[in-house]
Amino acid sequence: MSHWLILPILLPLFCGGLLLVLPSYERVKRGLSVLATLALLPLSLALLVQADSGPLQVYALGDWRPPFGIVLVLDRLAALMLLATAVLASAAVLYAVRGDDRAGPRFHALFQFQLLGVNGAFLTGDLFNLFVFFEILLIASYALLLHGGGAQRVRAGLHYVVLNLCGSALFLIAVGTLYGLTGTLNMADLSVQVAAATADTAPLLAAAGLLLLLVFALKAALLPLYFWLPRAYAVAGAPVAALFAIMTKVGIYAILRVYTQVFGDAAGLLANLAQAWLWPMALASVLLGACGALAARTLQSLLAYLVVVSAGTLLAVIALGTIEAQAAALFYLLHSTWVAGGLFLFADLLARQRGDQAGELVQGPALEHPMLLGALFFFGAIAVVGLPPLSGFFAKLLLLQAVPPGGSALALWSVLLGAGLCTLVALSRAGSTLFWRVGRSTLDSAELDRGRLLVTLLLLACSLLLVVLAAPLIDYTKAAAAQLHDIAQYRAILAEGAP
Repeated sequence: MSHWLILPILLPLFCGGLLLVLPSYERVKRGLSVLATLALLPLSLALLVQADSGPLQVYALGDWRPPFGIVLVLDRLAALMLLATAVLASAAVLYAVRGDDRAGPRFHALFQFQLLGVNGAFLTGDLFNLFVFFEILLIASYALLLHGGGAQRVRAGLHYVVLNLCGSALFLIAVGTLYGLTGTLNMADLSVQVAAATADTAPLLAAAGLLLLLVFALKAALLPLYFWLPRAYAVAGAPVAALFAIMTKVGIYAILRVYTQVFGDAAGLLANLAQAWLWPMALASVLLGACGALAARTLQSLLAYLVVVSAGTLLAVIALGTIEAQAAALFYLLHSTWVAGGLFLFADLLARQRGDQAGELVQGPALEHPMLLGALFFFGAIAVVGLPPLSGFFAKLLLLQAVPPGGSALALWSVLLGAGLCTLVALSRAGSTLFWRVGRSTLDSAELDRGRLLVTLLLLACSLLLVVLAAPLIDYTKAAAAQLHDIAQYRAILAEGAP
């Protein structure tokens, strides 16, 4: 049993705890937070290579054999999500140490606890600990959203907290119902029990499964539960909003994991429980997210609605249920997470040169560095819209090719291309306002920090990296999707006991 598997949880756990008890030495705390976060990069790469070797890696805490003890599971999907988080978090923390972390207390401790919850959610092998890690990341995110204070953040934070507390209560009810009916919460063992459900227990299991879908849809910002996201993401600090780009992906990951492994093709009477609900909800989320982007009054709000569009796109493709579609969705997930994070950082760079107008899409002062910032905006816009030669083009091409011919293809093609056109119009209008409708003089207080600029460039450059590494990444995502559908492999290792 390799102990490397638990390090993505232990590292932010101990670092966050240490940051809470250390005296107020700013440089020491910053250094510890940055080192712990950057250490996740080589660790996640090592786990990615380890996961790609083939068999599932299982870590039984306390050496209690599954399904009775707490287990962590490393497969290709979990390893890919860990890498996505590590890259995004590294950029966010490096951006924050340029001064954003001073806006409020305990930023770095909360940042580490957020990573603890996210990494734990990706690695856990049972539903109850998925609930635990959800609560850890949500509690940290409540405080991070309020970092820096202000009436807008408090108002958005209140909505965010209330909705997610309701979601947590429903999560606990669903988990309790499943445990009462099956006697287990280990996901591999649960898949066996659900597949063996009788006509008497199937309706209650279906109700619990749909409750879970409601909770995960709230986390993933799926219609009609996405209304908390645009306001929360738009008012959060730049490094916080960038880190939050992975938050919706946690909900999407949970849907993909649970409704493939537990309520998937092999679930007997409850096979493909979520498919009929996900498809229309996801398509509607894409359309309404695109409309929200058109109506956005600030650059941050526009970007927040683009997160809704990306979440709906991912879930629409995942709802198709095929290996090819889910492999394409995983490639798109990397692209959308990193590019969205980079654009949130860019929006802050731009706002620092516009004074009171900040990110508002109205006429403002002339920018001190219009060519540089304009090139960055153009690069990010091309990536988001899906124009060649950046990763957005390849990601959307894979998504469209993965849809089997028929009514599903007509619906998805129409929605994605229509949303892409709306996104193009929204970003073009925003760009013309921010870079062309400007005054003649710049602000004396305008600034462009080189450290922040470099971090933003590196994160947006991940779009080019995805293009360069497209072939091996596509092979990896196909293997990850195929492994996820190999339910017998999970059942053999987890339900019968890890070697």
